[in-house]
Amino acid sequence: MQKNRQRSNTTGKKKAKFTHGIVYINATFNNTLITVTDWDGNVASWSSSGACGFRGAKKATPFAAQTAVRTALQPCIERGLRFVEVVISGPGSGRETALRAIYTAGVRLTIIRDVTPVPHNGCRPPNKRRV
Repeated sequence: MQKNRQRSNTTGKKKAKFTHGIVYINATFNNTLITVTDWDGNVASWSSSGACGFRGAKKATPFAAQTAVRTALQPCIERGLRFVEVVISGPGSGRETALRAIYTAGVRLTIIRDVTPVPHNGCRPPNKRRV
């Protein structure tokens, strides 16, 4: 019977280095989701306020968004990330703080795009009450 052998780190697949990336920030009223991709759109790292250990109403705070950005960017910075394009979506409270956290992490912002969907006319209103 053979014993289970542990793989050493040298046999594993090496992570590709990249200098330019895209950071997607989805700031909802209940959570903040951060996704870091390379230029081709392959996800390199992601994090959220809930994944950082915040629960309930604390997930929607700006501090939780800042912590999520730090957690998502750390492995990418170690792989050589220097310049990012930011795509922000949603009306949450973590929008501004997430941008500041990216800036203070030492990554240069090239473009900031806001792709929050805005209704042109909204949903159809409910019918009038008949009493």
